[in-house]
Amino acid sequence: MAQRERPLSPFMQYRWQYTNTLSILHRITGVLLGVGFFVLVYWLGAAAGGAESYARAIGCLGSPLAQAALFGVLASFCYHLLNGVRHLFFDVGVGFERATARRSARIVSVAAVVLAIVAWIVLRHSLGGGA
Repeated sequence: MAQRERPLSPFMQYRWQYTNTLSILHRITGVLLGVGFFVLVYWLGAAAGGAESYARAIGCLGSPLAQAALFGVLASFCYHLLNGVRHLFFDVGVGFERATARRSARIVSVAAVVLAIVAWIVLRHSLGGGA
């Protein structure tokens, strides 16, 4: 009896594209935003807990490793926001053409990086941390 060929998963049938990466990155940034939410809750809880607990939290969140993680959360937010707006246009049927989708993907990628850097500088300056 001849063996039947098994069907392939969709990811094995298609060539990897730039837009696939952006779609996966959108999901990853959503998870990172969930983690960032818990950091925000910790910070707000420390602020509500009094000066001593707030000072401990600021000491913890002020470390270079925590600052890098906070920048990652900010960059995740910027990307997720801009790519979410891009998907809203997709939902109403705008931007599905291949060239338009690729162009909007590049714009979102570059704009997210620029927005994250500008927002980080503005936040650091306004919170007294310098740029």
